[in-house]
Amino acid sequence: MPTTFSLASLSALAGQELAVSDWFTIDQARITSFGEITGDTQWIHCDPERAAVESPFKTTIAHGFLTLSLIPHLVEQTLHFEGARLALNYGLNRVRFVTPVPAGSRVRGRFAMAQVRSLDNGLDLTLNCTVELDGADKPACVAEWILRVLV
Repeated sequence: MPTTFSLASLSALAGQELAVSDWFTIDQARITSFGEITGDTQWIHCDPERAAVESPFKTTIAHGFLTLSLIPHLVEQTLHFEGARLALNYGLNRVRFVTPVPAGSRVRGRFAMAQVRSLDNGLDLTLNCTVELDGADKPACVAEWILRVLV
């Protein structure tokens, strides 16, 4: 169930954690499909037999961009902005792929408000996004994402 925030309340939330998503499994079928769609079918992602033998992880790993691409889905599961007509991906300021995500792993999103900037027709929300990897000491991905919310 998403946590609902009014647009007027967001400026006061800078620096605060907003929500944490449920766990989400990244299975081999999703990794393979992502590789086929993007043309990145490198064996470390899409060849489980070879990865079991040659990879230092002994399995395939998710593409970093697959992990990053899950952030909008994880945000949608956790955050709702009351009064928003539309939310658009405006861009990223910083992204790091900290820990590889082995096939079959679970990830979840942790979201904090970094900055709110007013626009004539809405807000630019800069979210600090951490994609946590179940059982790992370090996150899979950290990103500073700008979400443009229109009213």
